[in-house]
Amino acid sequence: MSTLTYALTDSATMVRRQIKHMRRYPSLTLQLVGMPVVFLLLFVYVFGGTLGNGLSTGSGGRGAYVDYVTPGILMMAVAAAATGTAISVAMDMTEGIVARFKTMAIARVSVLTGHVIGAMVQTFVAVAVVVGVALAIGFRSDASALEWVAAAGVVGMIAFALTWLSVAMGIAAQSVESASNLPTPLVFLPFLGSGFVPTESMPTGLRWFAEYQPFTPVIETIRGLLLGTGIGSSGIVAAAWSAGIALAGYLWAKKLYNRQA
Repeated sequence: MSTLTYALTDSATMVRRQIKHMRRYPSLTLQLVGMPVVFLLLFVYVFGGTLGNGLSTGSGGRGAYVDYVTPGILMMAVAAAATGTAISVAMDMTEGIVARFKTMAIARVSVLTGHVIGAMVQTFVAVAVVVGVALAIGFRSDASALEWVAAAGVVGMIAFALTWLSVAMGIAAQSVESASNLPTPLVFLPFLGSGFVPTESMPTGLRWFAEYQPFTPVIETIRGLLLGTGIGSSGIVAAAWSAGIALAGYLWAKKLYNRQA
């Protein structure tokens, strides 16, 4: 059996381990899914009427706002799942199981690969729940099946990048508590982008930050695919941000993992 075959087999075993953890301890998954749903309901039913009337597109009101805010909530769900990944990795690193894995005849890459793929599964579960709730409360899209697939690809692209970054954060953390705090700023970045209000309505300094942070082009790309608004260069910028974050997260995680005793 070749080295690649061993790595794939061991990685599959680690993915099954992560899936079993999600099934046996569903509270973390429910928490990560519940927070974006709560924010979606809060903003649509409490602020949606007023914020929707301020949008330059659509008929205004709550119906227009649920269409506008859903892509931002999807990014919040992706970032929340990244927090769960950091916690899961930190638990493995601090409880000694990784040290045990390193004494076994398994591919070293499989441990991190299992976390990444398991986190991707968890992320898409959260995204699917958010989309389902959004559809139930009035989100409507004229996108074709191909555009929905493209939007899912964009979500997967940024989710993959943030997952590797959160894996590195989980290894770098000295405890599970600190691992739960390190990715927290990611959850709030959609608020400081175009996720909840157009960047044109922001003060100059904040607008500059909102337009050049990584979540805004991703949100605008998803919004364009699902709602038919202009995408422009957002797709290319989103791909560049995702590739850069993924590469930086992977190299950081690999370096920290190989350095661990």
